[in-house]
Amino acid sequence: MEKRDVLVVITENLLLSMYTITLEGEAEEIMKVKLSGKIGHSADIILIDRSLLVTAIGETVLRFWDLERNENYVLFPDVQLGFEAGECVNSVSYCTVKGLLAAGTNKGRIAMWRKASVSNQSARALEGKDRWKLQTPTELEGNITQIKWGSRKNLLAVNNMNSVVILSEQAMSSHFHQQVAVVQVSPNLLNVTFFSTGATHSLRVDMHITGVFATKDAIVFWNGKQVTVFECSGATLRNAGSFLCDSPVLAMHEESIYTVEPNRVQVRTWQGTVKQLLVFSEAEGNPCLLDVCGNFLAVGTDLAHFKIFNLSRREAKVHCSSKNLTELFPGLGGIASVKCNANGNKVSILVNKADENLDSKICFYDIEMDTVTLFDFKAGRGDGGAVPSYSGQEPEKSVTEHPELQDRIPVSHFWDHGEPRLFVCEAVLEPSLQFPDKQQRQTESSESTPDVLIISFFSTEEHGLLLQDSFPLPSTYQALLGIEVPHYYFAKKLLFRRGCVYKPVPGEAEKEAQVESGPVQLSQMVAKRPMRDFIGLEECDKTTREAMLNFSFYLTIGDMDEAFKSIKLIKSEAVWENMARMCVKTQRLDVAKVCLGNMGHARGAKALREAEQEPEVEARVAMLAIQLGMLEDAERLYKNCKRYDLLNMFYQASDQWQKAMEIAETHDRVHLRTTYYNYAKHLEATAECNLALNYYEKSDTHRFEVPRMLSEDLQALEIYVNKMKDKSLWKWWAQYLESQSDMESALRYYELAQDYFSLVRVYCFQGNIQKAAEIANETGNWAASYHLARQYESQDEIKQAVHFYTRAQAFNNAIRLCKENNLDDQLMNLALLSSPEDMIEAACYYEEKGEQMDRAVTLYHKAGHFSKALELAFATQQFGALQLIAEDLDEKSDPALLARCSDFFIEHAQHEKAVELLLAAKKYHEALQLCLNQNLTITEEMAEKMTVSKDSKELSEESRKELLEQVADCCMRQGNYHMATKKYTQAGNKLKAMRALLKSGDTEKIVFFAGVSRQREIYIMAANYLQSLDWRRDPEIMKNIISFYTKGKALDLLAGFYDACAQVEIDEYQNYEKAQGALTEAFKCLSKAKTRSPLEQESKLALFQSKMALVKRFIQARRVYSEDPKEAIRQCELLLDEPDLDSTIRLGDVLGFLVEHYLQVEEFQMAYRYLEEMRKRIPCVNLTYYVNERTIEAVHRGLGIPWNRNPVPERIRHNSMEDNKEVEEDVADEVEDP
Repeated sequence: MEKRDVLVVITENLLLSMYTITLEGEAEEIMKVKLSGKIGHSADIILIDRSLLVTAIGETVLRFWDLERNENYVLFPDVQLGFEAGECVNSVSYCTVKGLLAAGTNKGRIAMWRKASVSNQSARALEGKDRWKLQTPTELEGNITQIKWGSRKNLLAVNNMNSVVILSEQAMSSHFHQQVAVVQVSPNLLNVTFFSTGATHSLRVDMHITGVFATKDAIVFWNGKQVTVFECSGATLRNAGSFLCDSPVLAMHEESIYTVEPNRVQVRTWQGTVKQLLVFSEAEGNPCLLDVCGNFLAVGTDLAHFKIFNLSRREAKVHCSSKNLTELFPGLGGIASVKCNANGNKVSILVNKADENLDSKICFYDIEMDTVTLFDFKAGRGDGGAVPSYSGQEPEKSVTEHPELQDRIPVSHFWDHGEPRLFVCEAVLEPSLQFPDKQQRQTESSESTPDVLIISFFSTEEHGLLLQDSFPLPSTYQALLGIEVPHYYFAKKLLFRRGCVYKPVPGEAEKEAQVESGPVQLSQMVAKRPMRDFIGLEECDKTTREAMLNFSFYLTIGDMDEAFKSIKLIKSEAVWENMARMCVKTQRLDVAKVCLGNMGHARGAKALREAEQEPEVEARVAMLAIQLGMLEDAERLYKNCKRYDLLNMFYQASDQWQKAMEIAETHDRVHLRTTYYNYAKHLEATAECNLALNYYEKSDTHRFEVPRMLSEDLQALEIYVNKMKDKSLWKWWAQYLESQSDMESALRYYELAQDYFSLVRVYCFQGNIQKAAEIANETGNWAASYHLARQYESQDEIKQAVHFYTRAQAFNNAIRLCKENNLDDQLMNLALLSSPEDMIEAACYYEEKGEQMDRAVTLYHKAGHFSKALELAFATQQFGALQLIAEDLDEKSDPALLARCSDFFIEHAQHEKAVELLLAAKKYHEALQLCLNQNLTITEEMAEKMTVSKDSKELSEESRKELLEQVADCCMRQGNYHMATKKYTQAGNKLKAMRALLKSGDTEKIVFFAGVSRQREIYIMAANYLQSLDWRRDPEIMKNIISFYTKGKALDLLAGFYDACAQVEIDEYQNYEKAQGALTEAFKCLSKAKTRSPLEQESKLALFQSKMALVKRFIQARRVYSEDPKEAIRQCELLLDEPDLDSTIRLGDVLGFLVEHYLQVEEFQMAYRYLEEMRKRIPCVNLTYYVNERTIEAVHRGLGIPWNRNPVPERIRHNSMEDNKEVEEDVADEVEDP
């Protein structure tokens, strides 16, 4: 705890105290806790991983206390692994480098726990005890009191009271070759299995073995000093030779043994005689690695060279000259293992890193092509890019898409002895602390990554390295021994070992065998597992094996057609089943159909054909997987395509009810109740009735299913009914009791269920009709009332029967009784409440009787039989009823009927109602004429009814327009100008529509209508109307006037408008510049206009020119005044002599300009003279209208003349405006024809 500055103290009484150490060296207690355990025994306590306290105190368990996570747990030796019951743990020691926890027991055994190889994040997710895996124990003698790991990671010291023993860790040797497998069980005990015969031998030798090599003829052992050969002779093994040799490695082929010494390989006989030397140069190095595959020997040296020899002849010949791996691939370390394939054309090499640890790379050398390929498990890629793979996906996908293949280290590799293309390797996870990115991936993974993977490849020149299959090493197996089609071969883990007795961890097959035949005396330590494509074909012949290999190869490269061809002629159902299984991976349903046909799998073929209606490919493939028993694949496929409904059905069919309900509750809620129901049926079938009750309730089917299920146990059913308090169940139980004649109990349960009909029925059965009547009246239940009414009718109590028939809404029965018993007053009321058929029946009854005809008319009317009602009303002169009937008539009624009613209303001076009926009868002209004759106001509703649609076939287009114009004319007479405008527009007469709109005076609508009509006359009419408004103060109106005259091409009228604008500018604002601009525009417009009288146009143009000239002269005079006053005055005096000056320029403005000038130059006499001239020439205007009052006063004061301030009556307008005519005339009359 140094890094955390924490001190942990444990007393003899197992009291743990924890202190923090301050900077001053003082200790502050932060925790005190009593540890569990036996007191009075010597304790061995260690602290590992800086926070985990491990305690061994002579108990049967090893106790752990995690100080960080504040949790505790125990580990105990497992009896199944060879420990005895009650065996106590005395001492403990931990090796941090190896992650091994060793504990000594009182029976002389050393228990080993290996720490799980997971990332820190994953470790936190595991429970404490799950982080440790118990290993096979090591056996010694005596009571082990002390145990300690040595400084070297493979040494362990043990004190067993009598002596101290130092144990050295050694890897157990094993080898597989030519269907013979040898596995070392103890330092001098081996298990030998001959798969060709099925025989298993236990072989003990008199030395500690460090290596073993097996062939079909002999088995050779060595320990670095001596070599021993055992020959396979029938069912026994006999010693065929032994000799001294210090070779650390050894290989054997037929009758030759290959050993190494510096710079050469020795070829020996079984007795050790050297018969050939295979020499290596100093540059090549010393041979240190040997392997035989087929007829080829692969040799690797300590200087990273390798050489291949051909052993097919009497003497070994060089097949591939020496190659330097560092030259082929710079940067690689030494060779850890070298092996060649059966043809001798491919070499695979495992390499070491600089620190002598295995690298993540495998090097492949092609002898014929002289090329090197590198595959790096760290990235899952080769030097030439991603390695293609196949795993049920589309071909040519990268290994990097399979993260379980990444970040691994290959520890062993093998070539098949018969198939040169097939290569397999065993790969373990890299240390997670070195690769934090891997930790992250492991954290993200939902399942823990397998520690060891077995990965097989196809290696070819054309396609390179192809991933064929990968799967985790089964937990019962120790390591991969090799491959020989159609099996992988594995060494089993050792479960139990005591003296010469040993036992492997049983696999599934062994467990079944033990159940059938009892314990096996001598167990095989080697297991074989069929390759993926050979499941079911383990004992096939050579032809089938080759065909299946080709099939597997073509599947790997994704060529389904070639794969199909390769097994086309094979008749074995197992082959076709395997092909069908692969179709699940490849999703080739077309091939799967052929496979199912060859298998004779009729049910599967039918299911696959029915599944074709599913839209998702995965859903169809999942059905194929189900038929082939590949349930995990089916589950995965349904999840991938999110077909949770089918997944739910799958779980139900496979008896996985909990999963089915989870899926239904989370993803398939539409089938939730169905799932509950099916599960309840399943529980009922398995006699779990109490649980079935719950799920019937959840599925909301308990009201029927539970009584059915409990029909044999009536007491339980009654208890359930009373407990549930469900009305449906109460009713069911009441019906059952009634069937058993228990009427009182039945009545009680009917009342609880509020089944009033059944209550009334039972009371009537018992004769208690008074009680039944009370219930029917209180509840108003229709069924109860009807049943009671039938009872009263049967007893001839007619009034009561009619009453309850009415309560039951059975009016036809009540009416029947009223007719039969002459209850006419009740009959009318009941008929009005009943259906139209009953109303007509009652009306016929009144009509036949000839009395109360008003009731007959009313009923016919209410029933919708208007013609009959009217006929009867006319016949009996019931005018009040006629009015009521007429109110319900509409356009759907009979036209003749409508016409008859309208005539009736005209006769009785109800003209508005008559018009409505005429319009409903589509007699538009008559209705319009009636409106004109009687001066009826045409409402908008009436006008709309008179408007016949264009699609109508009742009137021709001309008649329709004529009718609309007549309606519009009528609206004009009545002053409804907007409606008239609308109808004129609908009739297509836009001019009349505009005139009507002008009459309305709605400026906004006039402007809008003119804009949308786009007719010359309408533009002119709108502009003329707008001139009658106060356009001088509203620029928008002026803008519209100009726009409409322009669009209407009335340039002469536009010229007149511009002339008026110019006059306004002069009279109102004395703005002669703007007036000049307006006159210019007027001249331009008039010059472009096309008028009827050219002479008149010329005279107007001349007038405009004259006005423009006069205005221009006055403007020029005022403009040059500041520069040349004399010239300006002269021009003004000349203007006064112009004959028509007053029609263009105001005289007062010219004379006022002169007065101001002469006052300024103090020529008061001249100023006064022009004032007097102004009085003479403009007699009716006050002088101050043109000249400032101060100016007049100054002139008079300058001459000494008194000034009379009494104003002269002022003229209202300039004389040029007095001649304007009133604009109140009809503006439309001003439109001239073009």
